This record gives sequence, C-alpha cells and structure tokens, in this order.
Amino acid sequence: MRQSIPPPTAAWALFLDVDGTLLDIAPTPQAIEVSADLPALLGRLTRRFGGSLALVSGRSIAQLDALFHPFRFPAAGIHGAERRDALGTLHFTGLTSVDLEPARAELRRFVARHPAVLLEDKGRSIALHFRQAPQLAADVEAVLEAVRVQLPPGTHLQPGHCVIEIKGSSSSKRAAVEQFMQEPPFAGRVPIYVGDDLTDLDALAYVQAMGGHGVFVGPESKAGHHSLPHAAAVRDWLRSLETT
Repeated sequence: MRQSIPPPTAAWALFLDVDGTLLDIAPTPQAIEVSADLPALLGRLTRRFGGSLALVSGRSIAQLDALFHPFRFPAAGIHGAERRDALGTLHFTGLTSVDLEPARAELRRFVARHPAVLLEDKGRSIALHFRQAPQLAADVEAVLEAVRVQLPPGTHLQPGHCVIEIKGSSSSKRAAVEQFMQEPPFAGRVPIYVGDDLTDLDALAYVQAMGGHGVFVGPESKAGHHSLPHAAAVRDWLRSLETT
C-alpha cells in the first residue's frame, strides 16, 4: 500500500533524482525531454526551501546544467563522483578518466558487435545501456566484469534500469546527500529524497534514518518509503508544494 507524503514544512531540504523521477524515461539518455515549466518550478522551490534543493543524478553536472538551463542547481553528478555545493564549488571522488582508459577499447568493441547496446562515457564512469536489447543483460554484465578487474581497486559495477555502470565504489548518491547535509543551507534541515532506481535506494534509506522522508517512484511501492507512481506524478507533487 502506498504511503501518502506528509505536507511540506519550511525546514525541508529536497534531493531529487532526474531520469525516471523528474523526467520520464526515454529509449536513450539523449532522447529525454524536459517540460517547459520544470526548470522554473525547481527555481521557485529552491527559494521556497531556502536554497535547499539539489539534483542527485547519474548524469554529469554539465548535462544537468544543459537540461535545466538557465538554472545551475546544487548537484551531484555521475552518482556522486562529482558534486557542486551551494556555493558553486566542485568536489570529485572515485575514478578519473585516466583510470578508466583500459576499459574503453574493449567496451567499444562490444558495442560494435551489439549495436542495440549504447555506450555512455561520462569520463569518471562508463555505462552500457541495454534498454533496446534486454536479452543482452548477462552479456553486458560479463564484459563489464571482465574489464573491471583491469582497473584500480575499488572499482565496482552499479546496476540500474536496463543499464550497468562501472564506477568507483567511494562515490554514491547516499554519500553525496550526506555531504550536502553537512553544509549550509542544507545542514539542520529535514531531508526529502525522491528517486526511482537501484542507485537511489541507499540515499532513500539514509534520509529515513535521519528523520526525513524517502519517496520511491515507480509502479510498485517500497516498504518503509512513501511513493509516487511515475515521473508525471512527481512533477504534479512538486507543483503542489508551492501552495501547501
């Protein structure tokens, strides 16, 4: 049974996943669409909650800025491998682009053999998307595991919705939210995290443990969390926060 989300208070801090949460999932990451009113809505909610709104995404911060132009929100990109705090300072953790170089050639060869698989090179991580070829899930995992062992210690595979990503284990969405919560204007507020994917589960658990509210987005609810059925419902809920 879905749990209703409590009414907002001025003490909330909002942490929002992007793909599948703010935005509807598309066949490829490049095909995503941003509704015309969404960037400005997030800008108004930033003011509503005293600057305490951050995007927490698998996308890079540069991609987030392009999607939500002209706004540049506090953000964690590449699952926390890069983070821009409320003052605009950038922080990095985990793998570098150089660390991942040994994996690139083999993954390009794999994608050449399987054109339905999309390689997304984010610099500090590399993802293989198989939404258009779900039958290749085991093959995708196998090739990523084969290249992982050639990379520095602490490299691991992060599964998601029809995607597996190779990244540094020290970076995560949970760690990014924890770091935000130690800094102004987020510190001392009630964290609200909204996400839809496996990569969001540890952040959802963290905010619940901190006395905040985790909101899972998807057709099935998650025990212990509030829930919304899809991204359109998330956008409607965000609009409602302006008037409650």
